[in-house]
Amino acid sequence: MSIEVIHINKSYGNQKALQEVSFKINQGEIVGLLGPNGAGKSTLMKILTGYISTTTGSAKICGLEVDENSIKSKHKIGYLPEHNPLYEDMYVSEYLKFTADIQKVSQDSINEVIEKTGLKQEQHKLIGSLSKGYQQRVGLAQALIHNPEVLILDEPSTGLDPNQLVEIRNLIKEIGKEKTVILSTHIMQEVEAVCNRVIIINKGRIIADKSIEELHQVVGNQKIITVEFDQSIDIKNLNRLKNIIKVEELNNRQYRVISNSEFDVRPVLFKFAVDHNITVLQMNVEEQKIETIFHNLTKE
Repeated sequence: MSIEVIHINKSYGNQKALQEVSFKINQGEIVGLLGPNGAGKSTLMKILTGYISTTTGSAKICGLEVDENSIKSKHKIGYLPEHNPLYEDMYVSEYLKFTADIQKVSQDSINEVIEKTGLKQEQHKLIGSLSKGYQQRVGLAQALIHNPEVLILDEPSTGLDPNQLVEIRNLIKEIGKEKTVILSTHIMQEVEAVCNRVIIINKGRIIADKSIEELHQVVGNQKIITVEFDQSIDIKNLNRLKNIIKVEELNNRQYRVISNSEFDVRPVLFKFAVDHNITVLQMNVEEQKIETIFHNLTKE
């Protein structure tokens, strides 16, 4: 298990920044961390990276409890904060040598990360002369230079043009094949392009933890399925089925079935059809835009 968060609570005086936050992330997952401003995302990332401690609960990085093993757990993490802290008067190779010395890694590691992040042609340039896209690559390079198992990225594509966005997203996806990545962003298209799972935080609590495919099927806390049978049925019979909230008749053979988002109603509908000697002609899950889902889940 690369990341394990266990019942974390964090308070600043009377203000509760995080409340009973728990989740696990495995190697090879790219997880989008979403939430409105003030939801607790930054606090959570600071706890994972060892910058602040929890009030109660614990966080583990690669099996190491962060508060008890601060130095060792930090060595497992590569971190790119929202405001990329670069020394713009240093050359790329000079800066990476500086960060490599801090991490106590060899020149081979510098060469490898320069190759991986596409900085070979830029390594002898001043960081301040680079485009925002290449500066983000330098930030990623410093986060990767010690070959961490976990990568935490806070708004990595802020201020990039469309071409730079594609390049950085492709780079993150490539990195995510062998590492665990947490990506905090407000850009919903980025979540769909890069992540395979999403955790949504609102008011310090996790309100959704789903794969991208599962998230597309959520409307508020509901899932909607359209089903067509080979004959007309009495919707009262469907409404009696377990975990179905509401059934709407679209025409004499098509029905819109609304159920709890945590429950897959499809097997129940197939069993209903078999028990009543009815044929299911088609069944589709209605997909929603992530922007709409995010708004429905986090609105006041």
